[in-house]
Amino acid sequence: MWASFLEYATDWACAKLAEMVTYMKEVANLNGELSVDERNLLSVAYKNVVGTRRASWRIISSIEQKEESKGSDKHVTIIRDYRQKIETELEKVCQDVLDVLDESLIPKAESGESKVFYHKMKGDYHRYLAEFASGNKRKVAATAAHEAYKNATDVAQTELTPTHPIRLGLALNFSVFYYEILNSPDRACHLAKQAFDDAIAELDSLSEESYRDSTLIMQLLRDNLTLWTSSDGGEPEGAEAKEDKPVETEAAAAAPAAEEKTEEAPAEAPAPTES
Repeated sequence: MWASFLEYATDWACAKLAEMVTYMKEVANLNGELSVDERNLLSVAYKNVVGTRRASWRIISSIEQKEESKGSDKHVTIIRDYRQKIETELEKVCQDVLDVLDESLIPKAESGESKVFYHKMKGDYHRYLAEFASGNKRKVAATAAHEAYKNATDVAQTELTPTHPIRLGLALNFSVFYYEILNSPDRACHLAKQAFDDAIAELDSLSEESYRDSTLIMQLLRDNLTLWTSSDGGEPEGAEAKEDKPVETEAAAAAPAAEEKTEEAPAEAPAPTES
């Protein structure tokens, strides 16, 4: 029943979003660099499509584990087939995004802001692939994600201020990558704390138009640090790190939406934040 419901809900939501993705992909392949609004629309379109599938994958994987513990072989087979279907769709969407980035968006990026935005986006979608991959495929995806995040960081540190929302969103997602994909809590905490401290030191110089987005991401960095350094030293079962999500404003690179607390993990699970 759960698999059928999730399949219906996922297919319906993704069908509604497909038109926007198709249109924005055509825009991305036109000559010239995308405007800030176009860039954010493209990011939002793909994030919504992949987010629906990531949410379904997390929920169905949780159900699969519970059914396996009950020894329900028939149910497990049905659920596993659906999980594999979601993984196939996720892989296709992520590869589609990565192709657009590599073939069009990154080569045309001229400003430091655009370069950071697209390399961060590339890191995000390789990370999404690593979330459900295993063996060598996971290793390849993780390596590619790390390289993209590192490229974005190199540009951000020289061309964007510590309070810039895109730079903060990059630090947020890069730290989630260290924590969830590389299982490196020390590096995750160090990166998140450094980004937070650097931004705090320059908070007085923060422009009015980006104040809301920057302080919101700073709060998410602090939320993750609190979760990752909790007194028991462990992560609550099913907890997911928070990440930032692009919004359709010129100022913002990544203001999180409520979906990040619900989509990234089943409702009963507490959640750290991503971008």
